[in-house]
Formats: sequence, C-alpha cells, structure tokens
Amino acid sequence: MTDLNRRGILAGAAAGAVALGAAAAAKAAEFGNPNRPLQGAINSSALANADPGPQNPALRDVLPSFANPPATDVGGMQIPWNSFNMAHKRIQDGGWAREVTTKAFPISKDIAGVNMRLGPGGVRELHWHQQAEWAIVTVGGIRITTIDSQGRSEVADVEMGDIWYFPPGLPHSLQGIGANGGEFVIAFDDGASGEFNTLMLSDWLAHTPPDILAQNFGVPADKFKNIPLEQLWIYQGAQAGPLRADQLYAASSLGRPDHPFIFRMGAMKPTLTQPGGEVRIVDSNNFPVSKTVAAALVTLRPGGLREMHWHPDADEWQYFIKGSGRMTVFNTGPVAQTVDFNPGDVGYVQKSLGHYIKNTGTSDLIFLELFKSDHFAEVSLSQWLANTPRQLVKEHLRVDDATLDVIHQLKNRRDVIA
Repeated sequence: MTDLNRRGILAGAAAGAVALGAAAAAKAAEFGNPNRPLQGAINSSALANADPGPQNPALRDVLPSFANPPATDVGGMQIPWNSFNMAHKRIQDGGWAREVTTKAFPISKDIAGVNMRLGPGGVRELHWHQQAEWAIVTVGGIRITTIDSQGRSEVADVEMGDIWYFPPGLPHSLQGIGANGGEFVIAFDDGASGEFNTLMLSDWLAHTPPDILAQNFGVPADKFKNIPLEQLWIYQGAQAGPLRADQLYAASSLGRPDHPFIFRMGAMKPTLTQPGGEVRIVDSNNFPVSKTVAAALVTLRPGGLREMHWHPDADEWQYFIKGSGRMTVFNTGPVAQTVDFNPGDVGYVQKSLGHYIKNTGTSDLIFLELFKSDHFAEVSLSQWLANTPRQLVKEHLRVDDATLDVIHQLKNRRDVIA
C-alpha cells in the first residue's frame, strides 16, 4: 500500500469518526438522553445489549434498574440499596433477628437497622445500648419495659404502626404479646452498631464475682447460683400477663417519666395529605423523647411520586414496608443512579443529595424515612423554583411563560404528587 493510499484511508476513517461523533453529539443533546458518550439500552443494539452469560435471574430481577438503567443515569456511586431479605438470621427459641449495618451496607454511616421477631411470650432479654434505639412495629404486638435515669418506669403495649425510642444507656426489654407475637424494625443512631453487640443483663451477672452480687443486692451469694452462664438474648418466656398488673408492679414512687417512650405513629392524623398519598412526620416536636431520630412515614398511591427534594441536615435511611418503588439519587459529577425497592429493602441517601421516589406498583407504596436528627427538614425542588425570581428560573429552564406560571403556583411543599 502506498503512503498516499494509506493517508487516504486514515483520512477517510478520521472523517467517518468525526461524522459519527457529530451524530452522537447531536443525539446526546436530546431531552431525556443527555449523556455523552451515549448510555442506556435505547442507545444500543439488541445484540450489543444482550446478556447471554451466566446469571442468577432471581437476583437480577430484584433490581431491574441495574440491568436496564434509564438513559439519564450516569456515573457510579456507593450502592444506596440493601435488604433484610439477604441478611443472615440469628434464631433462638423465642424468636430471631437480622441486621443491616456498615459491615454489609458501607454507605449507611448514620443508622444501622435490625429486623426482629418475637413469638408469643418470646423475650428480648433485659439489656441496654450505647446508642439510641428507635423502632416501629410492623406486625402484631410488643410489650416494652424501661426506666429513665431517675428510676421512673414505663411499661406499655405497642401495636402495628406504633414506635418507641430509648435514649442511649436506658435499659429495656421487649416481649411478644397476643396470639402471634410481634415483629418490628429497630434503627440505631450509629451505622456500625447492631443487635449482636449489646450490653446484656445475663452477660454482666455471669461475669461478676458472687460476693459482689451478694453485697450489691443484699442477699446471700448462693441465691444467684442458678443465673444463666451464657446470654439469654431471645428466649421463650411465659405469656405476658395483664398490662395493668405489670405497670403497677413496676411503678416507681417517683412517678412516671417526663415524656413517654412510645408514640402511636400509625394512628396519628397525617401531617400532609395530597392526591398522591400522605406523610406522617414524627420528631422531637411531637415526640419529645426522640432527640436523635426524626421520622417520616410515607404512603404513595399507585403512580404517586415523592417529589424531587433533598435533606440539608442529615442522611436519610429508608425502610420499605409495602409495595414497590423506584428511586433515583443525584450527586455532583454529575452522577445519577436509579434503584428499585420492594418490601424488606433498605435505602440510603446521603445528606443534601437530590432524589425522588415513585410508586411503580399497583398497590400503595409505604416506606419509612429516618434521619439522625431531632427534627425533620427538607428542601423541595418545586418550592425552591416557585420562590425564585422569574427571570432566573426562565434562564435556567428555558421554558415558556405558561410553564413558568404553573411553577410559580408551587410555593407550598407538596411531598407526594399524583
């Protein structure tokens, strides 16, 4: 081949590449397909997008947004998804527990989650934590007991939708009640904490010299000869007796705690109700004892949207209770990643990162948002733009005046949209 021919071929190839690049650039500018180079299945051929290699369909189909992300996704981030469905259970005769902490979910630095079940009479033994414990009952009923630092007790029964909060260091117990016991989800305000590193009564007594036990309680040492030598953790106890009898026995002459440790979240009037769903917000404003965890219980109707927003004060930990949904998280870069959620799944969005959640199913989507904070706070994208000078919005969005008029009406927070 002559140099002239070689140069001609190279020039032709270069021209072709330029032409292809120009076409790609033009296509990349299309609305809904903004990435350069092009991304997403809509920019690929059937053969190029095929996946004929080894795969686990059951696992693949849990996250269809990973196998087939929208063309608007770009870049990568720590996966904001995990699931109790994949967590290892520790099972004993009174019930079981499984946890999602930073060991399996590194992004979740502020909050760790535990899913626990106690059968009828099943007892989570007397214990306490170095972290605060916030929990919501998802099935059945639970009896809680605790005392505050002044020795004032609370004994209460909680049912589905009810929550409790135990500040760091306050001892407590949990027991399944009724014919079926109960199940609940715990959140600790430290992502590295967990259910398997708690301070337990049985452990401490077994590792205290007998003479110290005798002196501390004012009884002979041999009275303690039958104490458990290993932790009870979750054991099968007797069925819980009448609530009032337990309350009277545990009552302190000092009275009741200043603030209750339980709150009827599911039964409260929604903080906000809209065609797309409703939101219940519980933080230290209406649950004063909850100083380190704020919560929102969100219900989205089919097709409903948890509007585009972010939280300026804290990371968001999510627990999906019912239905199916899809979330996209936006970060600097730009980076955008879409994730699917189903019951038992856990999500996490770092502070100030934009996101939305859409109900992709045919029934209500119910999920929990938790924040390591004493108050709930968010910034709404639509509210921000509605309260920004008109010309600035027009220059940024390049929309017509009629659209600006619609946006300007969105001055109130909407949260859930039909």
